[in-house]
Amino acid sequence: MNKLKTIGLTALGTVLMAGSANAVGVSATAATSITYNGADNGDNGNGWTMTDSVTFSASGEMDNGFTVSTTIEMDGNVVDTRNISIDTGDMGKLTFSGDGASGPIGSWDDITPSANEEAHGVTVNGTIAGAANAASTKDIFIYDYTIMDGLALKASYTPSDGATAVDSSMDYGVLYTGVEGLSLYAALGENNNAAAGIDNSMFGATYAAGAFTIGYQVNDTDSSAANGDEEFTAMGISYAVSDDLSVSLNSSTIDFESGTNDQEATGISFSYTSGGMTISATHSTVDNVGGTGTADNTGYEINFGFAF
Repeated sequence: MNKLKTIGLTALGTVLMAGSANAVGVSATAATSITYNGADNGDNGNGWTMTDSVTFSASGEMDNGFTVSTTIEMDGNVVDTRNISIDTGDMGKLTFSGDGASGPIGSWDDITPSANEEAHGVTVNGTIAGAANAASTKDIFIYDYTIMDGLALKASYTPSDGATAVDSSMDYGVLYTGVEGLSLYAALGENNNAAAGIDNSMFGATYAAGAFTIGYQVNDTDSSAANGDEEFTAMGISYAVSDDLSVSLNSSTIDFESGTNDQEATGISFSYTSGGMTISATHSTVDNVGGTGTADNTGYEINFGFAF
């Protein structure tokens, strides 16, 4: 049995034998938003949509000092995010996520700073290729451990279900924050959701100096399928105009082994917060959408968000 499984099962087993919680705290938060999406290359119909969610959280300390927490998000009329976390203290934190959480490859798919969306994050006509090809985010184990001050481990294990997830998948990543303003990310992982397995890797860095934050990232997808490899490169810079207003410029490129047309995206974003209200927007230009040489499209969105 590998080390991640051993640590996770040990922590889980210890908690199950620990007894009842000493005190339990329960809370609820709510958020809603109104969004307008538009595309310059076609008629998308009514671009107005809304979101609404209520998140219920509960946390309690066990007799052995471990803290067990759970969150459930009701999004619209369905249950969305569902997590159970066991914080053991010195042995790290083990999370089982029914949905809504990711391992390092998925969580760090694009860490370049942005005031709203990634460069390729706005809907345009055509199917935009994403930054990473991570494994499923449903029913997975995630482990977070502080190795030392400024160095943290993040890992995940996605069990096979014999159908959608053909084989189990694992990710490993480290985050270094030992220099003020600097964050270094590195991760390796696999995606065995399909018969043609994928090996993923990423390296990224951000640096904050005063009101400016800059970032750079490279992701590699090595697929066992013919002509299935991809390389994602992203850069971004954000500027905090004030405590309430931020602006950013982002760009990304995906090089497809299967063709000669790289997907190239550029996005400009802003975000303004006042109390519980946030107004944010992005305009993106995406050339060669999904690697198609004749698909050069633009799109934009504006969000009005409210938190309670």
